[in-house]
Amino acid sequence: MLRHEFQPGRLVAGLFLTLAGAVYAGDAGGLWDAPWFVSIPVVVCGLCLAGAVAVLTRGIRRRRRTADRASGDRPPADTGADARSQ
Repeated sequence: MLRHEFQPGRLVAGLFLTLAGAVYAGDAGGLWDAPWFVSIPVVVCGLCLAGAVAVLTRGIRRRRRTADRASGDRPPADTGADARSQ
């Protein structure tokens, strides 16, 4: 499997969507009674939080990349194409 960069925004979105699924699974299993509209705020808040985390992550990576270029460090070589051809 090729390595990819960690994307915390997608992790947050996945956690909140899993939470919404768990709420409905608990309702279907009879553990509790959840109204139909309970997942709307969970999903919307999760997606907004995931977007904020993604924007923050992008800003941090952009700042770190420009700081590395200014100091003369070379960014790591992209080995994705080389690894696939071998």
